[in-house]
Amino acid sequence: MKSGTVAHIHGSRIAGVVSCVPPRVIDNDYFTERFGDKVADVVKMTGVKSRHWVENGVTTSDLCARAAETLFERLQWDRSSVDALIFVSQTPDYRLPATACLLQDRLGLRPGIIGIDVSLGCSGYIHALWLASMMIGTGAAKRILLAVGDTSSIMNDPNDRSTALLFGDAGTATAVEASEETADATFILGTDGSGGESLIVPKGGFRSCAGHPKFADFPSDILYMDGGEVFNFTLKAVPTLITETIMASGIAPEDYDLFLLHQANTFMIKHLAKKAKLPAEKVPINIDRFGNTSSATLPLLMTDLAADTLKERRCRIGLFGFGVGWSWGGASMDVGPLQCAETVTL
Repeated sequence: MKSGTVAHIHGSRIAGVVSCVPPRVIDNDYFTERFGDKVADVVKMTGVKSRHWVENGVTTSDLCARAAETLFERLQWDRSSVDALIFVSQTPDYRLPATACLLQDRLGLRPGIIGIDVSLGCSGYIHALWLASMMIGTGAAKRILLAVGDTSSIMNDPNDRSTALLFGDAGTATAVEASEETADATFILGTDGSGGESLIVPKGGFRSCAGHPKFADFPSDILYMDGGEVFNFTLKAVPTLITETIMASGIAPEDYDLFLLHQANTFMIKHLAKKAKLPAEKVPINIDRFGNTSSATLPLLMTDLAADTLKERRCRIGLFGFGVGWSWGGASMDVGPLQCAETVTL
């Protein structure tokens, strides 16, 4: 079975990326009183030693707005030149209106731009890059702001160690613009909704899973995760996704500079890299300091461990997002030299 739909797109580039994390750092000692010795068991699998959590009242859009302000300052973009804003998150400000509409006004972007919300998590950044590339390819936009992130901590069940210790918060801003000087980008995107109930907030929307025996007594607006099913899906889907993305790009594996994988957990990343025969030194891991930040993990890698390389020169990178939905995406593209790649705090 093929991974998904393949697209080759020409004519756009990433100009810069900024990530924003909350200043509040939660290390593992925070959980010792509640979970005791079980903390060590979870950390052994996930590799998370600390994570950033928002304070009450702070949302994903706050983090993305801070990142975007820094991005505009570094790039010296005229805000009137931005043609579209794509907000990708599963923790929006409201059910309606779309958070993209609110960010357009908050960031002082001109009325009349394209503004859309995309409700995707772990694969969201790949889909955002694909959407931006498609918009530019059709001539609908020349400059696009991607605001991508999640504040998953607000959905954590404090009594569920599998999620409470895993997730961190981050918001990012990526500038994508038209360019004829960059090589084609290759995307593979896929969906399999049969796994929807394995990673879900079962209550709080317009359809409730309260009648489902598994969720009958589940707290409202709290994230449920079946870790075993997530693991099984990942092992089944992602190695094929990596292989097919590289093959579709026509670029030899050894000619890639970096492979950026969604930071699901340390054990999983290392296992996937080994199974796909990716050199460990080309697969950076920063989940130990930030936790699993959902849709923000890939741009956060770009502004953290990969920042110096991407600011210095042009690199061929593979990006792979996978998880909630089930949804997945792979991208092969040239990135760099970036005008900015940095991580800031709110």
